[in-house]
Parts: sequence; C-alpha cells; structure tokens
Amino acid sequence: MLLTLAAAAVLLGVVIFVHELGHFLAAKAVGVGVPRFSIGFGAPTPLRWRRGETEYVVAWLPLGGYVKLATREEDPSAALEGGDADDFPPEKLFENKPLWARMVVMLAGVTMNLLLAWAVYAGTLAFVGRTVDPTTRIAGVVDSLLPPAAAPLSVIPFGTQILRINGDSMSSWNDVVNAVGDPTSSMIDIEFGSDIGWVPVPIPGTAQQDRANLLSALIPLAPNLVDSTVAGSPAARAGIEPGDRIVRVGKDTVRAWSDLQAAVESRAGDSVVVSVLRDGATLSFPLRVDSTSRADPLTGKTREVGVLGVYPHVELKTLHYGVLAAATGGVARTARDIGDVWATLKGLVLRQVSVKALGGPIIIGKLSGEAARLGPITFLWFMAFISANLAVLNILPIPVLDGGHLVFLLLEGIRRKPVKLETRIKFTQVGLAFLMVLMAFVIVNDVLRLLH
Repeated sequence: MLLTLAAAAVLLGVVIFVHELGHFLAAKAVGVGVPRFSIGFGAPTPLRWRRGETEYVVAWLPLGGYVKLATREEDPSAALEGGDADDFPPEKLFENKPLWARMVVMLAGVTMNLLLAWAVYAGTLAFVGRTVDPTTRIAGVVDSLLPPAAAPLSVIPFGTQILRINGDSMSSWNDVVNAVGDPTSSMIDIEFGSDIGWVPVPIPGTAQQDRANLLSALIPLAPNLVDSTVAGSPAARAGIEPGDRIVRVGKDTVRAWSDLQAAVESRAGDSVVVSVLRDGATLSFPLRVDSTSRADPLTGKTREVGVLGVYPHVELKTLHYGVLAAATGGVARTARDIGDVWATLKGLVLRQVSVKALGGPIIIGKLSGEAARLGPITFLWFMAFISANLAVLNILPIPVLDGGHLVFLLLEGIRRKPVKLETRIKFTQVGLAFLMVLMAFVIVNDVLRLLH
C-alpha cells in the first residue's frame, strides 16, 4: 500500500510538475510576469524563497505544482493557474502580450509532457535497451477466451509461428501484443507459418476488450524447463531441480510450459508422478500436488487450482540501441501513445468504446504501484505513457484546459479582437463543470472496477 501511494505521488507529481514547468519557462521566455511557481499543491510549507519577480514555494501536497501568470483577467481558470497582477507593469501582463507569445505559453505544458515521454523512452532504450520475449510461436489457444470473430484461430496447431500481423513482421511476443492491441487498426490480419497462411480477424481497434481477450487466448510457446523451485513446495520436496525439463505429468505429455500448467491445475490435491529429463536421463518423481486459490479470467470468481511450486525458465532477449536508433524509437513510441489516446477518444465519440473503460486517479495509482513492483524501467515507461496521455487530453478544446485557451486565442486571431471576457467566463464555467462531472464519473468507475 505504501509503495502504491509513493509510486502514484511520484508519477503524478513528476508529470504535472513538468507540465507546469513548461508554462513557467515559456512565460519567462516571452516576458510574461510569474508571481508564483509552486512545487506541489495546497498550503505552502516554510520552504519558500523569492528570486526576482517570482516567489518559489514548496507546498504540502506533493502532486506536481502550478504556475501563476500575471494577469488582471479574473476568470475561473485563474483559480487553477493564477492571476495575481500586483506589482507587474502592463507590458508583463499575459493578456497584453502578442497572440503568438500567449499561444507559446499555452502550448508549452503539452510540449513538455511530450518531451518527457520521448526522453524516457529514448533514454531507457539508449542506456538499458529493451527486453523482449523472442518467441512468436503459439503453444495453444484457449477457446473459451476467444471472441466470436476470432473463432477460426481455435484450430491453430501447437508450435505454429506468427509471421506478420497487418503486414508488419513479428520478431517477438512483444510485437504480437503491440500489434493485436493497436487501437488504430481496423482489423487484425495474421499471417501464420506452415500451410495456414493468412487468417483475417475482423475485430476493430476500438473493441479493446475483445482484443484483450484474444491476447489472453493466445498462449505463447514457453519451454517446459524449470528455472527454480519454491522452498518447501511439492516439486522441491520431491527432488525436482533447476534445469530439469518436465516431459510428463501422470499420463499427460508436456511439450511446453502451458501443457504443464494445464496438467497440474486440474490435479489439486492429487498424487501424481512427474517425469523430467535431466542430463539425458528420464527421472520420475511421485508427489502430491498442492492447491491455491486463483481468480477465473472469465467470471472473476476464485477457484482451487493445483500447483507444483516451480518457475519457468524465461528466455528473454535484450535489444540494444544506438543513440540515433533510441531517439527514433522514442519518437515512434510517443507517437504510438498519442495514436492510442486519439483512437480511444474517437471510439468514445462514435460509441464504439464503452465509457466504462475510462480510468481515473485511483486506477492510475493502482497501476503505478504495480509498475513500480515490476522495476524502475517499467515504472518509467508507465510514467511516459501517462505523460503522453496528459498531453493529448490537455489539448482537447475544452475551456479550462490548455486546448480551450488555444481555441479562444485562435478565435482572437480570426476575429482580430479578443473574445469577450464574459463569454470566456461562461464557457470556462461550463468546461469546469464538465470536468468535475467527468472526474466524479471516472472515480466511481475506478471504485466499481476495484470492487469487481
């Protein structure tokens, strides 16, 4: 719980702080006065100082921050980003700056969020590389998880290789996951090896639940090789060792790790003989299968399944990138995040995506904790994803958001005069009310999703 709270605070804090830092740097660059720059929200702590015209404050709530711009236009948006014009001459007020300068300030937050996403992706690719599961072969298909449109995949034989999806070559299971989950594609056209050839799967990218079920149904081929055993588990007590290749459970032949799972899960509490290959010899180990509770992926209900207490040997591969390739990869990954968000928004507008799929701060916090548990690279990539999401959502033409301010500025450029303050206030109040209702909705969504 503490890790989840800390991870959520760090992730949201960094993403929001970077956004506000963009506004701050742009305002300084074009000569707009900045009365205050706050790190965090809420009441200021004793840690505060002044440098030049700007007061720098560390607030008690460590979630991002905000920047106050010098302006005499007191509208609802000023409650979010400030409007104190005391001690600032007219030429330093936001509303008195040229149209291009104000647009630069408004666009700077979104730009910084996109730069943060790109920097995280490119930096991790350059310094750490990317770890992938190199398999593209299928060990089996879970018929019960297949959406109806993917029914032809139920007859794919063991070991069949996925060559291409929608024309793109597949070199790892990560590629398969990305291609199947791509919300911008209209369907999934899969080319298999052997004599199967192309199999079209007419699931649109907006049907993300069906695509998620399809991914769950496709079982990647993992070797039936033991990496380690759990101390005190049936496997450890029986004498199974790391490096053993499990080839049989009772009368069931084991060709891949998924075969082992299927054979063991159905034998909770049973006595069985497990056969392994070790140094070219076949050894047999009689043991009693333990049981554990596991949630059913379809119903969500828990059921008892059998376990041996063994971990698979995962043959991962690390891809290394040069500086240019990492920079290009960062751009591609950021662009993909942007495309994913736009595709989801389009699906919501066209009613192809359920509003129940929307997540809010609770789910972001939960996923932040899960990402942190998986390691710093996973956490950083999730932060980059959220940063790109924030950039796209902030540019939407909704008053209060940066996109809403940009619409007013664009109208000013077309009309050659500013939109009346009273009009902006009315639209901003509507936008603020819409965002409050939306936030309440996604929080309820989050709670219901967690309870389910």
